[in-house]
Amino acid sequence: MPSHPRHTALSDEPLSLDAALEGVRDATCGGIALFVGLVRDHDHGDAVTSLDYTAHPRAAELLQVCADEVAARHDVGVWVEHRTGHLEVGDLAVVVATAAPHRGPALTACRELIDELKERVPIWKEQRLTGGGVEWVGL
Repeated sequence: MPSHPRHTALSDEPLSLDAALEGVRDATCGGIALFVGLVRDHDHGDAVTSLDYTAHPRAAELLQVCADEVAARHDVGVWVEHRTGHLEVGDLAVVVATAAPHRGPALTACRELIDELKERVPIWKEQRLTGGGVEWVGL
């Protein structure tokens, strides 16, 4: 499926929804699915003030593997970026876009890609909690 666009990246810069949409736009595709993960103000009942994402040195490679597998399974274009570094509540943490001729494969592929990214790509989140506590997620 090399004709469909494919992009993966880890970035310490703010993510762009417009870049994701343009990144999968393809004249052969009539459906684009988009998932946006934001930094929320709580986790497991604790108030979160900010967080930092740290990626394993192989994280970018594994992100590419996940994207390639999902793209091949569903014959879709994919665009995925995950932030690293310091983020505040409300910041974009991850953006996944998939494009297919029809909505069904685009929606299925988008869900699979974010689920596989969360399960297989070693990116850890250090959350700062109100009151000064810190919690690591994903270790």
